[in-house]
Amino acid sequence: MAWCSLRSIHIPTIDVGLLRTRSPLAAAGGVVVGSSFWRSSSRNGPFACLSLSTSTGIKEAVATDKAPAALGPYSQAIKANNLLFVSGVLGLIPQTGKFISDSVEDQTEQVLKNMGEILKASGADYSSVVKTTIMLADLKDFKKVNEIYAKYFPSPAPARSTYQVAALPLDAKIEIECIAALKA
Repeated sequence: MAWCSLRSIHIPTIDVGLLRTRSPLAAAGGVVVGSSFWRSSSRNGPFACLSLSTSTGIKEAVATDKAPAALGPYSQAIKANNLLFVSGVLGLIPQTGKFISDSVEDQTEQVLKNMGEILKASGADYSSVVKTTIMLADLKDFKKVNEIYAKYFPSPAPARSTYQVAALPLDAKIEIECIAALKA
């Protein structure tokens, strides 16, 4: 079955053959918020359409002074459809904007403290986190990061991806972003 979009935006092709009713959709690699799928009229043949809500009322920015401010034109976090999307967090001390130290262990601890403050400002906590993405300057730090990371997330631990990247903002050793489920 083919799908079409009613708005002029770029959405990767997704297989939604099993989706039969109108319901919200969260797609990997990006989130489609306030969407619904439906079969179009018979004049369009086997096509269906995707509608997207662009209402600003469905998302809310989260900000706290207890975590470092965003380094660019983005929010510390966004609440949308009972989900919280936390932007990449660095191991900066909120009051100074400087790294806690040059060690990956200290930066990891500070990243997770900063993330905890953003989660708290959003009405969530570490147990609400369903997915994290860790970006490391050096994948050899994987074991060191795991030891610290494990102290923060209760069982069941969130789903996670970890990557070594070419560079991080301000030459950080680590950056972590997450998605958390919010209580309705």
